[in-house]
Amino acid sequence: MSVKGKIEDVYQHVQNGTALDAFEKYYADNVTMILEDGTAVEGKDANRKRENEFFDSVESFNGMEVVGITANEETEQTAVESWMDVTFKGGNRMKLEQVATQDWEDGKIVRERFYGTQQN
Repeated sequence: MSVKGKIEDVYQHVQNGTALDAFEKYYADNVTMILEDGTAVEGKDANRKRENEFFDSVESFNGMEVVGITANEETEQTAVESWMDVTFKGGNRMKLEQVATQDWEDGKIVRERFYGTQQN
């Protein structure tokens, strides 16, 4: 499967509420995820914990859209623009707009960087 097909599958999982299944399938053990503030989170275990904390903080998902996906198959790089509307536990509703870039090796994401904004 192409890297474009794989990242489309990742975001299909996110939209279906099975994001953690995609995380297990498509993220390398040595993945580095760089958050919007520039913080680098190293390793699959640390990122799994961070992902679980995010999903545990959400009371409801009110909508999501993948605006666009692009891929360079030769360099194994992908980029996704998306947004999601979430209500966090405690009632704070927020629209999260994001661009995420991914570097792939051997069919797995080894580096992902997020750029985003949050609107109340």
